[in-house]
Amino acid sequence: MAKKRLPEHHCSFCGRTENQGATILPSPNEDAGICIDCLEMAANMLGMIPEDMPQSNATALSARAHNRCVNKGTISNNDESKQIPKPAEIKEFLDQYIVGQEQAKKYLSVAVYNHYKRLDQPADADGVEIEKSNIIMVGPTGTGKTLIARTIAKLLNVPFTIVDATVLTQAGYVGEDIESLLTRLLQAADYDVKRAERGIVFIDEIDKIARKGDNPSITRDVGGEGVQQGLLKLLEGSVVNVPPQGGRKHPEQPMIAVDTKNILFICGGAFEGIEQAIAHRLNSSFVGFSTAEGSRRIERDQFMRHVAPQDLRTFGLIPEIIGRLPILTHLLPLDRDALRQILTEPKNAITRQYVKLFAMDGVKLEFEPAALDFIVDKAIEYKLGARGLRSIVETIMMNAMYDIPSSKIKTFNVTPEFCAQQLEAAHFDAQAV
Repeated sequence: MAKKRLPEHHCSFCGRTENQGATILPSPNEDAGICIDCLEMAANMLGMIPEDMPQSNATALSARAHNRCVNKGTISNNDESKQIPKPAEIKEFLDQYIVGQEQAKKYLSVAVYNHYKRLDQPADADGVEIEKSNIIMVGPTGTGKTLIARTIAKLLNVPFTIVDATVLTQAGYVGEDIESLLTRLLQAADYDVKRAERGIVFIDEIDKIARKGDNPSITRDVGGEGVQQGLLKLLEGSVVNVPPQGGRKHPEQPMIAVDTKNILFICGGAFEGIEQAIAHRLNSSFVGFSTAEGSRRIERDQFMRHVAPQDLRTFGLIPEIIGRLPILTHLLPLDRDALRQILTEPKNAITRQYVKLFAMDGVKLEFEPAALDFIVDKAIEYKLGARGLRSIVETIMMNAMYDIPSSKIKTFNVTPEFCAQQLEAAHFDAQAV
């Protein structure tokens, strides 16, 4: 005989349920209830409002207490009255943090603007419903895929989480369930389900779940095509039961229902080797030239400009998941000028971070232009990209950051000779190789 399902208690004030992590105190007849957070808020209000206070002042004080509860996350604030930035405004904000990648920034600015316009669209009688436009970014490592997604979330002030696709497996296998990425989004939103349902999820290393091959095998591809199949319902939009604390699901565990219809998914991957598929489709030589008549002359670093959905399919993504990522954009490898700008121009430029660190100790730090050129040359030599700039500068400045806070030095200049000496002492050449 099946057990009778007990009614789920909810707070009569904020509307949260027990499945959303609220502790509910029901009334004697169980037709109403109040959660611990609202009870604490009521107690604070009673302690703040004197008996002889006029009703209008008491109402205003009650409203302020309610707002504090909203800001704390106790009550969900569904009023999304904030003006959506225009695409040009989004790109202008991205320009302050990301150097180059003009096409990628433009594509994402338009996609994000249209997505949040879609969430605010009125219920028209014409029956036109705007579909969700998830995004996939293709580009070498260290070109700014994660930084672009993180910067957009910072501008919009929405819940944002980064998930590594390499750890995802099908349900029941060693690894993380696909629903775990929604658990992280809930945690970023302080378990406010309504707010999480308007958030952004960045799935990194999406190329690592590509189909391993077309040959039949006695073992299942649980970390490749199996994960892609599981992601379909999340990308398209469905109600998913998410374990609040992550981990594996089990029947007795309380779940939180999350609707992914309004969650924007941004995927990124290096897709190492996809240039060969692009070159084959364009009937061009991968090394940059061909003697065959009618073939195109395309430099190797520029192949990514011609990436198309069929190239992703050749790489190993299934057609269903490509169709649910309709916006495809690329990021080009960073050239010398771009790396030089990354060192000094963005708001959070690497050199500015070290200048600020030394300024906290009362030391004025300066990088000579020749030293910056030396750092860029090393990053290009070892093909480390933008991430490699931080590694090189950190290695160069390590001894100075150790010694100077204990000394009486007030100014410190970083020269090319100092950079070369520090890299040689740290055996950076051997580490990079």
